[in-house]
This record gives sequence, C-alpha cells and structure tokens, in this order.
Amino acid sequence: MPTKDQDKTKILSKNLFPVVGIGASAGGLEAFKKLVKAIPLNSGMAYILVQHLHPDHSSSLPEILQRETKTPVQQISDNVEVESNNIYIIPSNKMLVATDGILQLSPRPSKDHRNMPIDIFFSSLAEVHQSHAIGVVLSGTGVDGTRGLKNIKAHGGLTFAQDIETAAYDGMPQSAINAEVVDFILAPEDMPAQLIKLNHTFNLLDPDTVAPGQLTEEQSFKQLLSLLRMRNGVDFTYYKQTTIRRRLLRRMVILKLEKVIDYVEYVKQNKPEQDTLFHDLLIPVTSFFRDPKTFENLCDTIFPELIKNKNTANPIRMWIAGCSTGEEAYSMGMCLHEYLGDNISNIKIQIFATDVLEKSIAKARSALYYKKELDGVSDARLQQYFIKTNGTYHLKKSIRDMCVFATHNFLKDPPF
Repeated sequence: MPTKDQDKTKILSKNLFPVVGIGASAGGLEAFKKLVKAIPLNSGMAYILVQHLHPDHSSSLPEILQRETKTPVQQISDNVEVESNNIYIIPSNKMLVATDGILQLSPRPSKDHRNMPIDIFFSSLAEVHQSHAIGVVLSGTGVDGTRGLKNIKAHGGLTFAQDIETAAYDGMPQSAINAEVVDFILAPEDMPAQLIKLNHTFNLLDPDTVAPGQLTEEQSFKQLLSLLRMRNGVDFTYYKQTTIRRRLLRRMVILKLEKVIDYVEYVKQNKPEQDTLFHDLLIPVTSFFRDPKTFENLCDTIFPELIKNKNTANPIRMWIAGCSTGEEAYSMGMCLHEYLGDNISNIKIQIFATDVLEKSIAKARSALYYKKELDGVSDARLQQYFIKTNGTYHLKKSIRDMCVFATHNFLKDPPF
C-alpha cells in the first residue's frame, strides 16, 4: 500500500459492536473454514478475513466459506460499510485499511516492498475501532500480524492466536505468542464461542447498560480500582474506562469468573493477582524506533536546535516518561549517537527514563533483547550497537551509559 494511504489520519468508528480481524497465510484455508463454521447466527460481531495470496491468484474463498456458515460472506469492494453479523474477505492483489467503519482497498505494493497486509489492516483496525477491535492470527509462515496485534492491544482491544498444535504452519501464531501480545491461544473452532462469551461479559461490565437494580457490579468495579490504587499507588479512575474494563474482562475469563464481585473477592485473597492485573492494565507495548517519522523529525529539526551552543559544561538532558522496557530511550540514544558522530565525545548526554512498573525498569537496565524484540532495528544498527550473546542481543556500553533508568510515577512523584 502506498505510504501516503497508510499514513492518512484514520477516523474513529461510531460502531459499538466488536470488529474481528482475522489474518492467515499458509495453511489458513482450513483454519478459516473451522472458525467460520463455528460462528453462530446473529453473533453481533463483524469478521474481516485477510489472507496472503499471490497477486495473480483469483480467490474462490467467499464461495468456499459460505458453504461452511449461514452468516453472510462477501468479498470486499471499495468503501464497504462494516455491519455486524457479516463476514468480509479481502480480494486478491489488494491491501485493506479501515477508517470510520468503512473498509478501503488499495493496490498491493510492488515486489520491492515487504508485503505485510495483516499488520497494516490490524493497525488501522486498532486505530479506528479502539477497544472494540479484536485481532486473530491463524496458520502461516513469517511474522505478519504480530505488530498489528501489538497495536490492537495498545488501543485496548483483545488478541487471539491459533494454538500451534492445531496450525498447519506455526510461524505466524508462534511469533505473536513469543512477542507476548496474545490474550487467548485457542483452536480456530473454539474462538467464536470465546468471542461471544467475551462480548456478553463485557456488556455486563458496561456502566451504560447497568440497570438501577444492578449497581453491585459497578460498585465492585470501583472497589477493584481502589484496591489497585492502595497496592500500587496508581489511580486508574481517569484512564479510558472501556480499556480498563476490557483488561479486567480478560483476567476474569482466564480465571473462569463471570461476576466482578467474585473477581474482587479473588483479588483480595490473592495478592499476586493484583500485580498481574496491574501489569495488564498498563499494557506495556513498545518497540525500537516505534514511529520512524518521529525519529527522523528529531534528527532533522530538533537535534540541530538542541546542539546549538552546547559544551561539556552544558549537557543534553532528556526525560523519557513511561519508558516501559527501555526501547524508546535506547532508540533516542542511538539517534543522538548517529547525529553527533565524531562530536559525541564533546557533549555529555543524560537520558533519564522512568516507568511505574519495576519489572519493566529491570529489563530496561539489563539492555538485553531477543531478536523478535528488535524488529524496528535495521541490520546496520544491529551490527553497530548490539553484541549477540547466548541467543540475545546486548546493547553496547556507549549507548547504555547515556541512559539512567528509575521507577517513577509522574502523576505523584516529584519530577526530574
């Protein structure tokens, strides 16, 4: 897809039903068939299937899948409005994005560009449908879908991957599972039932649907936030409540609890669950050079102004608030190192990086990353700034020494 199409500002959808993006590659047909066969009529959701196909391949997937389900299956034409209780399929030789509840098609990129249609669609789905977005990665080779699931999770949506024992090719689901961005790992035929259960439970958690005689669930929800505030010092009252409730729902489903009041009692008796929920609510999704255009802008416009009249007595000082596991801070350090070149020794650089999660800070300080966590790092930077050791990549001392990591809650702790 042309970059200008990908980068267009997406318009939030007013749809209040879940939109399920489902991506597959090699071996995906059987997984698709098993999944759609299990979708009940009037599920209240929309399903959009994205597949890897050869550009010249004429797909008969709509006809094949329609034989497996009574839910209407249609191939997407440009500017189709998403409606619940429908299954949509991307045509061959096309890329797909969502905006304002509308599905838009674009030509597939040339062979010179990496073809990642699932990542592109999932990312737009996340931006447009926010907490109502759900991503599903099925059988396939490669890593397409992993970055898209990260974006869905970061926007408060839910994520699924096929159980690798049931996948004809486990590359795509295994990549997503390894990246720790998957909420549920299931066989395709078990996914619709879980989706229905999630949607039903989430509607029970929605404060707008609570009847006057059912306030105990809402009161339990507020009590839960109070417990987290007392234990971790973070007040989630002003966070996006839909996202908070989605993450709470995930924990309840995993523990097979259907009522918030039951979950509150469980949390009271199991302190480690408070920490698990706290970690889930923070959604620590990050990556190196996560927004490449931002880093390009820093080097082109911000750094030149920052460097003006700097000397050894006047260091460059930065603060990365909410640094998660350190990728953003280290990306900043690498950019500064590249920009300053031979002048790097003439200017002292201090990058303060903080996060409320101690576990994230510990990983950031270690500066050890697996290959799957270095997706945004070019081969040149990987060779220049990292040392491979025992299956991991250790950031070199020249960049590590720029960064100071600390646990810090910038909503209540004193600033730097």
